[in-house]
Amino acid sequence: MAAADAAPARYWHRLPDGRIQCDLCPRFCKLREGQRGLCYVRACEGGRMVLTTWGRSSGFCVDPIEKKPLNHFLPGTPVLSFGTAGCNLACKFCQNWDISKSREMDTLADRADPETIARAAEALGCRSVAYTYNDPVIFLEYALDVAAACRARGIRSVAVTAGYICPEPRAEFFAAMDAANVDLKAFDEDFYHRLTGGHLQPVLETLEYLRRETGVWLEITTLLIPGHNDSDEELDRMTAWVVERLGPDVPMHFTAFHPDYKMRDVPPTPPETLSRARAIALRNGVRYAYTGNVHDEAGQSTYCHACGARLIGRDWYRITHWGLDAQGRCRRCATPCAGVFEPRPGTWGPRRLPVRLADFRA
Repeated sequence: MAAADAAPARYWHRLPDGRIQCDLCPRFCKLREGQRGLCYVRACEGGRMVLTTWGRSSGFCVDPIEKKPLNHFLPGTPVLSFGTAGCNLACKFCQNWDISKSREMDTLADRADPETIARAAEALGCRSVAYTYNDPVIFLEYALDVAAACRARGIRSVAVTAGYICPEPRAEFFAAMDAANVDLKAFDEDFYHRLTGGHLQPVLETLEYLRRETGVWLEITTLLIPGHNDSDEELDRMTAWVVERLGPDVPMHFTAFHPDYKMRDVPPTPPETLSRARAIALRNGVRYAYTGNVHDEAGQSTYCHACGARLIGRDWYRITHWGLDAQGRCRRCATPCAGVFEPRPGTWGPRRLPVRLADFRA
C-alpha cells in the first residue's frame, strides 16, 4: 500500500438501516456514507470503514524513552516517536489537543510508509518506536503495519494509549506491542463521563488484560488535575486497586497538569500534590511510584523495594546513577527489579531530535 492511502479498516459491521458501526472502541460510532467517527480518522466510504490517516503523521521526533513515560523499559535509550491526528476520547484537559483534536488533514505533514519508519529508527539508533501524541488505537491498522516492519529489524514497539478499546481489537493491537504506558485518567466514572466523554471500566479491563494475558511491559500514568482527581480518597482507591488487580510491580507515574484546551481556568498541579500521590501509592504497596512534569530527582528515581538502595537515579530525562547488575538486580541485595533492562543503560539523555522521514526513504 502506498503512503497516504485511505486503508481498509477492520472491526466494523453493517447495520440493517444501511449504516455501518465501528467496533474498534466502546463508542461504537454508527456512520452513514461520508461520515466520520468521533475519532475523526475512521470513516464510511463506499459503504465500508476506512482509516483515512494510513501513512500520514503529524511529525517524527527522537525522544528519551523516559518521556513516554517508561522508566523500566530500556532506560536511557532513544525512541522514535510519532502520531497521526484525532482521538476517540474528548478530554477537556488534553495536553496534546492541537494534534488529538485536529480536524485539519494538513496537520499530517509527514508521509511515511512502515518500512521507512523502521529504516529511520534503525539508522538513528533507536531501540524502539513509540505510537504516541494521539492515541494509536484509532490508527490500529497503520500501527500494526509499522510494528511488523520494526519487528523485522529487531526494533520494539511502544504504545502510549488511554486503553479505550474493545476486546477483539485489543488482543490484535497489543500482540504487536512490546511495552505500553496506559493513561488511567482517574478512578471515578463520573470524571470519565464529564471530562473525557468515555467510561472507566473499559480502561480497567485493558489494564487487567495487559497484565494477566500478555507479555507487554506495562506502566501507568495519571495526570493529576487540582480539584478533579487528586483527593486522598481517590488516590487511595486507585493505587490499592492497582496492587490488588495488577500486582505491586506495575510502575505508576503521577504527572502535573498545566492549564490547556478547555480547562484553562484550573491552576497547575502543585508539586506537593504529586509527592502526596506518590506517598499514598508507596504506602499501598506500589513498588515503583514516580512524579512527572516537575523537577524532582528523588521522586523520579527508582529504588529497591527490598533494601531501599537507589537503583536508577534520574534528573529529568538524564540517567545519573545505575545500581543494577547485568541481570537487572539490585547490586546491594540482589533483589530483581521489575522491568526490561540491558546490562548498561543508554546514554541518550534529555535530547529531543525532530526527524524528517523524507531523509530515510529508499
